[in-house]
Amino acid sequence: MRTATFNIAYISALLLFFVAINTANAQQLSPWDLPDERLFVESKWKYTYTLHLESNTIIHKAGNNYDYFLYFRYDNSYQQYLNGKFSRGTWSLDERTLNYSFQNVDQFSIAQLNKRKLVLEFKRPNSRGTWQYHFVRVSGDEAPFRKPSNELPEVIVEARQKIKKQNAERKKRFWSWFRSKRKAESNKPDPVYINIELVGGGYYGGIDPVLKDYIRIKSDGRLIQEFQTVRKGLMVNKKNIPREELEQFIEWVTRQKFFEMEKVYDCTDPACFQRKTKKPTPVPLRLSITYGIKKKVVTVAIWGEDDRKTKYVDYPPQLDNIIDAIQRMASRMEDPLVRK
Repeated sequence: MRTATFNIAYISALLLFFVAINTANAQQLSPWDLPDERLFVESKWKYTYTLHLESNTIIHKAGNNYDYFLYFRYDNSYQQYLNGKFSRGTWSLDERTLNYSFQNVDQFSIAQLNKRKLVLEFKRPNSRGTWQYHFVRVSGDEAPFRKPSNELPEVIVEARQKIKKQNAERKKRFWSWFRSKRKAESNKPDPVYINIELVGGGYYGGIDPVLKDYIRIKSDGRLIQEFQTVRKGLMVNKKNIPREELEQFIEWVTRQKFFEMEKVYDCTDPACFQRKTKKPTPVPLRLSITYGIKKKVVTVAIWGEDDRKTKYVDYPPQLDNIIDAIQRMASRMEDPLVRK
């Protein structure tokens, strides 16, 4: 009986160890972070799909008629493969901007980056939509690129050795962490309550009018997005946001002075009041964020710009940043859309 108990404890310890290692290695790029250039060097990626961000709709997928691979080399050159043809160019990273040519575009904003996934974002100057190009990382055997093995630079070898050293240190610290885990959990206070709700915004009209646009992020990190149009019906998107990321988001929101904003931002001139009665009809936007005893609800009568690129209501630009960050969290495609 004692042997069986030891085996169960040993297996549980190993499982917790691998979870800890994977969690430490994961790197989700948040709106307040900068991408790590080391994740680009000597990396190979395969294009999977293109997402229209505002409607959370996949508008293009890779397939038999479209096969695209990308290889970022250590010397800031890149190779790309599209439907049997190879081409080359140069790449560079400037904070969140990636300079490289794809689909007749030379600059992209990095929306998400980790060891398995790359999301490049682009919005044309006169366009109402934002496009995200999604890639998954592949190994050398899965990619069509070939090069001599001795071409690998020494800096990459040093980087890998550094990673191995860090993993060894994690293993060394693991058992002491495991012994103190239960004690720490018993003394750990309950996390501060967080609740985020984003409702409405935009304009009602067009070919497929939007009936419902709602995002909620609960205190446990569960994100639920409900998006309903006249033609497509209701689509529900669910996923989990790490608690650490939620805490970082709240800190960032505080720096954006959200809790100091006015409760209502409404029209102050005749042109704005007249726009409320015209079609497509403006849909007011409401953003509610609660963190512990702090709670703020901000309502904007006409949010954003209309089809004439006119902004009618004067509200802080930081509010656009916060809304954009919430929509980015909701647009991640870890989980498929569930239709009801």
